[in-house]
Amino acid sequence: MSEIYISTDVETDGPIPGPHSMLSFASAAYTCDKQLLGTFSANLDTLENASPHPKTMEWWSTQPEAWAACRKDPEPPAQAMRRYVDWIASLKGKPVFVAYPAGFDFLFVYWYLMRFVGQSPFSHSALDVKSYAMAVLKTEYRQSTKRNMPSQWFDKLPHTHVALDDAIEQGALFCNMLKANHENGTA
Repeated sequence: MSEIYISTDVETDGPIPGPHSMLSFASAAYTCDKQLLGTFSANLDTLENASPHPKTMEWWSTQPEAWAACRKDPEPPAQAMRRYVDWIASLKGKPVFVAYPAGFDFLFVYWYLMRFVGQSPFSHSALDVKSYAMAVLKTEYRQSTKRNMPSQWFDKLPHTHVALDDAIEQGALFCNMLKANHENGTA
């Protein structure tokens, strides 16, 4: 079985899961040659006894369209996370969690998976796009920002803060980075 890169984006109402909620998340499953195998998205009910973080909500007030998108038809987290695990299991390959930044997105997805399903199809592994860019560009981590990445790595896809749009965009970016790395003979 080959690897399937599960590009994932989350939208939250605070910096950490538990005290705050994951409002929405989405994944786009890619092969290494950038074939989009499928997508998954869900809007979630907020956690019982959790509350929004004031700074996060201040930011959300500047994103009314994205806020409306992540609050449309929310479902219980247990239901959404079970559907997510089933969706990943339906893919023919080994899932690799991919995010930008993985440290934030994986934290929420892993916490929700363990809390509501009791398992993670990713184990403890998450691939960070920015860290991969650091290796491909042979630069320092803080220099591996999007503004320093080659323009050919970017497809003309929107970054809207709607989880599915952003998961698709960052998955295409990651696949373009993989291709560049293979072409340079450093893979």
